[in-house]
Amino acid sequence: MLGRATRLSRYVTGLDKSYVATASFGAVSDTLDAEGRITRLQNASMPDEDTIRGALLHFTGDILQTPPMASAVKVGGERLYKAQRRGETVERESRPVTVHAFELLTLDATTATATFRVSCSSGTYVRTLVSDLAAYLNTGAYLSALCRSYVGHLSAQDATPLSDITPETLCTHIIQSSGVVAHLPGVEVQSAERASVCNGRPLGRFGSLESFRVEAGGELLAIYRGEGDGARAEVVLCDP
Repeated sequence: MLGRATRLSRYVTGLDKSYVATASFGAVSDTLDAEGRITRLQNASMPDEDTIRGALLHFTGDILQTPPMASAVKVGGERLYKAQRRGETVERESRPVTVHAFELLTLDATTATATFRVSCSSGTYVRTLVSDLAAYLNTGAYLSALCRSYVGHLSAQDATPLSDITPETLCTHIIQSSGVVAHLPGVEVQSAERASVCNGRPLGRFGSLESFRVEAGGELLAIYRGEGDGARAEVVLCDP
């Protein structure tokens, strides 16, 4: 995000995510992914398609997940990855996450890899899903490839390859602020109220809305939040 729109990131980072993930079976990683130290397992079996599909049901819905050591989660005021780099293991509490979909897309017994589509709540670790799935199947696996395909309503299919962007065309590829927060409900104010919004002044109550877009003539002015009998500004994007 650019300029003032960086303040809209809080309304995007917490949205559900979708991924295409590849798991390599028959080995484990100390970081649960391809960036860690890989250890091959002796006589590790490759689960068949029906077995994998059946196991996926146990990791779909509301589940508890333990954050990996190689993560930015803080325990005792320190990021877990710092302790992991020292070779330490810290006790972590499991956290509730939601896996909306965990689907097997392809299975290659020759390379001992499987590709999955995962749709989940923010804060879900796909590499932990892969590791836990393998453990449930009495084998080992690590995340060898990951592509995030959706963040909420924002799709990677709508992204522009860097090779297609030039200084002259950059502006034509920028998603406008209103599109970034299109998932939030919106209210339209009259032009006479524009100055009040751009100065961040409180507004009257708009139903039972929480965070919502405030627009005038199609322009995104601010994000407000319902509070008590009125609404207060959370992010103001326009000039007074």
